[in-house]
Amino acid sequence: MKIRSAELPGIGKKISFITAENSMIVIIIHHTGKRDLYFFEDSDNDEADFSINLSSEETRELGAQLLGALYQPVDLDRLEFFRKQIRIEWLELHPESPLAGKSIAESRIRSRTGASIIGIVKEDDVQAVPDIDILLHPGDTLMVLGKREQVRELEALCRKEPE
Repeated sequence: MKIRSAELPGIGKKISFITAENSMIVIIIHHTGKRDLYFFEDSDNDEADFSINLSSEETRELGAQLLGALYQPVDLDRLEFFRKQIRIEWLELHPESPLAGKSIAESRIRSRTGASIIGIVKEDDVQAVPDIDILLHPGDTLMVLGKREQVRELEALCRKEPE
């Protein structure tokens, strides 16, 4: 099997697999995590015989089933974009945090730090764009968006003891 990889500026990465039977599978991995999978019966064809769009979760599951391993194209813990000014990070809420047991509204995270919570992972449940009345619990993983310093301030709140 031949494997080729190329950066796609502004889009992500392209990975091409040419099989021993001269078929080709092309995966476009977008910076957003979206994946496009294309199959070419003949690797010399310009037009794919079929294509499918996969979410990040579907891609990981497919990879686990095919290879027994997981592949993540982007370090999702520290994704920087918009010229490295805006960050998306995952922060764990520690038990000693002054945010623990409070709702997003009560904690006034945005007014205190400037960062925003754009998702919460609570055990196996993922809540995208959570309501402001949702309670934050120790062990929750907060997906946050903000400038570097804003995210650092929120990270400090997620782990420090109340003053």
